[in-house]
Amino acid sequence: MEKSKVLVVGGTGYLGRRIVSASLSQGHPTYVLQRPEIGLDIDKVQILLAFKKQGAHLVEGSFSDLESLVRAVKLVDVVICPMSGVHIRSHNILLQLQLVEAIKKAGNIKRFLPSEFGFDPARMGHALEPGRVTFDDKMVVRKAIQDAKIPSTYVCGAGFAGYLAVNLSQMGTLVPPKEKVLIYGDGNAKVSIVDEDDIAAYTIKTIDDPRTLNKTLYLRPPENELSQKQLVEMWENLIGKKLEHISISEEDFLASMKGMDYAGQVGAGHFYHMFYEGALTNFEIGEEGEEASKLYPEVKYTRMNEYIKIYA
Repeated sequence: MEKSKVLVVGGTGYLGRRIVSASLSQGHPTYVLQRPEIGLDIDKVQILLAFKKQGAHLVEGSFSDLESLVRAVKLVDVVICPMSGVHIRSHNILLQLQLVEAIKKAGNIKRFLPSEFGFDPARMGHALEPGRVTFDDKMVVRKAIQDAKIPSTYVCGAGFAGYLAVNLSQMGTLVPPKEKVLIYGDGNAKVSIVDEDDIAAYTIKTIDDPRTLNKTLYLRPPENELSQKQLVEMWENLIGKKLEHISISEEDFLASMKGMDYAGQVGAGHFYHMFYEGALTNFEIGEEGEEASKLYPEVKYTRMNEYIKIYA
């Protein structure tokens, strides 16, 4: 079967550039939207040029110019939009409404994968303010997709390893603690932690797979469903040293959020749902979804005991 042509919108971002690489490596004709708003951001320009050298096609388009998006969309079969919804970077979820409009107008797209990848927003109606804005915005985009009758796949369920693994899930740092580690509650809530390269590989696997059409693909590889205590124990065994464990109760954690700025409160709210509720893993996957590692056993996903060795 001929491989679908893919347009990645947000292809220079943290996850987007991995999705472009995965698309190229899996043999898909790959297009990357080049937005004029890139301006003098030399890092992004160089990422785009590197992709061009690898065989990707750069196509110009802007969210402020609907017709330019329509032209870009008409070149491909599948659109993937891993735009940031993380406030410490940027929060652009609702920009996708313009992309939905372009896909609707173009009329040729057989699959759209919007910006999801973390919590399943359909399960987060109870989420704390202000962090719930991420989930509310994603549900607005989902409704627009459904109203426009655009075929879709939602890729959900992963805690990004770069933000949660090596730092032992400590907030405010991305490197491992040296002496003390903060444990959320009893530290036993399970979190699905996935290498971002594996997230990208699974994402690209879905696009020509009828089993994932109009479904949610959950990223829950079983060996990477870990509690914080298990993650800390892995690290302690690796370095041959026991850290001081400091437990923070649910009440104290929620109280600590009050002194944070807006972006900090958003992030802390997400940590709360992850580590006190286990919201990435505290449900059974029903008929609405599939689990990535079961569908695609050929993806040899990175286990976290291997992932964290880089800092040992």
